[in-house]
Amino acid sequence: MKSNKISIIIPVFNEAKTITKLLETLLSRMRFRQHEILLVDGGSTDATAEIISEFIANYNRTHPFEKERCVDQLFSSDEAVVHFQLFSAEKGRAKQMNFGAQKATGNVLYFLHADTFPPTHFDQYILKEIHKGNKAGCFRMKFDSWHPVLLVSQFFTRFNVKWCRGGDQSLFVDKAFFDELNGFNESYTIYEDCEFINRLYEREQFTVIPKSVQTSARKYKTKGTWKLQYHFAMIHIKKSKGASPEELYAYYQKYVASS
Repeated sequence: MKSNKISIIIPVFNEAKTITKLLETLLSRMRFRQHEILLVDGGSTDATAEIISEFIANYNRTHPFEKERCVDQLFSSDEAVVHFQLFSAEKGRAKQMNFGAQKATGNVLYFLHADTFPPTHFDQYILKEIHKGNKAGCFRMKFDSWHPVLLVSQFFTRFNVKWCRGGDQSLFVDKAFFDELNGFNESYTIYEDCEFINRLYEREQFTVIPKSVQTSARKYKTKGTWKLQYHFAMIHIKKSKGASPEELYAYYQKYVASS
């Protein structure tokens, strides 16, 4: 019988303004309570770590851990209490997510960006896919914006093809399968999500849950929607033509990060 513990892994860096909202949202939208939330800080220079630590302390104080029970059924009891952990790791999303995966005790890993909010009962949807034998997948995605370019972009996330994938859609994967694939390639400072997802598609192990996460369009608002979409498309094209992780990062630094 499979256990049903999800390790929610969130890499963070300077997320002081929004991290509390994400954690509150996760707690309110969980169907079950046997999961753990692992936050991996990449050396934030704002109050991210302090805010997370205070949130965890307040949660533990108001939710004392009762008798732990083994949860082997899909529909579990509410006796369990969500377990939080905060870690520090070398900056870099791939490194931070791999670090979280190493510390995880759940049989399912769920990688989530700090500005992405999953749907209500997201954990139940993930566990149902795992119990159907699907080892990896994501949700559809919606932006918190009505810009027509982003509306078109989010529409295509419903299709189960690798060109429609991205880290903002979040990612769940069976932990044993993640370990078998050696996790994220830490050579990639950017594109690490897509590189790993491409390997999942090569193994024909990917499903798209017909519910949507909502992700922030903040970068599009500050950088320019058309401009950012163009450069992200160029990064995908460059990768398809054999560009190295270093070349992709150099392009990103020149045309996205510095603009």
